[in-house]
Amino acid sequence: MWRNIASNFLTLLVVVVFLMGGAILWGQSQYTSAGPLTAPVCLEVPRGASMRAVSTDLEEQGAISNGAIFRIGVDYADKATDLKAGSWLLPSGASMSDIADLITRGGASTCGTEVIYRIGVNSGEVEVRELDPVTNRFVERAEFDPFAEDPRPEAYAEVRARADTRYRVSLAEGVTSWQVVNVLEQIDALEGEVEAPPPEGSLAPDSYEFSAGDSRAEILERMQGAQAALLAAAWAARDPNIPLETPEEVLILASIIEKETGVGSERPQVASVFVNRLERGMRLQTDPTVIYGITNGVGVLGRGIRQSELRRATPYNTYVIDGLPPTPIANPGEASLMAAVQPPDTELLFFVARTLDPRDGHNFAETLEEHNRNVAAYRELERAAGNQ
Repeated sequence: MWRNIASNFLTLLVVVVFLMGGAILWGQSQYTSAGPLTAPVCLEVPRGASMRAVSTDLEEQGAISNGAIFRIGVDYADKATDLKAGSWLLPSGASMSDIADLITRGGASTCGTEVIYRIGVNSGEVEVRELDPVTNRFVERAEFDPFAEDPRPEAYAEVRARADTRYRVSLAEGVTSWQVVNVLEQIDALEGEVEAPPPEGSLAPDSYEFSAGDSRAEILERMQGAQAALLAAAWAARDPNIPLETPEEVLILASIIEKETGVGSERPQVASVFVNRLERGMRLQTDPTVIYGITNGVGVLGRGIRQSELRRATPYNTYVIDGLPPTPIANPGEASLMAAVQPPDTELLFFVARTLDPRDGHNFAETLEEHNRNVAAYRELERAAGNQ
């Protein structure tokens, strides 16, 4: 009898294991296979939402077939705590796996109507755009200067009145902290006062989503937290041989690199020039630091540097002082931070603009003789342009 019982138990155990294995394989197939959506839908994920609430919303919209399988799959992929607030466009046929990646990866919201406040080095701009449900592409509805005295476009007032409008502020690399605060103060979707601009260099150039009614101080705190994380990562990855002794010095050099070139691929070369100069005890002799000494980061100089200003002794005039200036001169991005801590091994010591268009980059040189030839070529372009 006991032998029959044991045999039946083993048989039952095999069946249970088999069924469990089949259930797991079926669940995996459900999680990774194409989903039931026949047309794109927009999923709103509020701040503080739970994965259970999101899975319920997905079921109600017909985006997934089973909320429990979705939650198990997300948990198995170790993404259960990575949910990102925003408005996410779910394409037709999106699998549960695709949806999980989308709502946990983050980034800019991808559907609906949004207002983007762009903070550039020379100006600010507001763009109102809306997703075309047919093409799934954003269509611009309005664009304007946030400082303009004219009434703001009707399209802006319309989307500001809608509860589902999303907002984003985007910082370009190389903006100053004063410029950031100056534009934030023009954003009527934000609240609260800013007592003083954050320390120069402490804000990470990036795109930041926010909700109407958020405080300006909270946005600035997020920017500072993001920059602190980038700086810590750069400092941890630094070449131990670079002549920079503190993270603050990395931030200062990165800000100079950011202001010296608008060509991303040149950042490593520019970094190597400045590192080589620091190692040899040469002055940096870089115009952006002189400009910062004149403006203190408030506004744009809007003219050339005078000879008297190049000779004037200020803490930021690197034609006069040795080493780095006392603070950053702008807010550098991640690429400039990494260029500062991992410069290529070169003998470069000089550079000058290649043409009158800054987008064309620079000519680099190892010797003063070579650099003088490059400068002469640039001066000839200036003379030719002046004679036209």
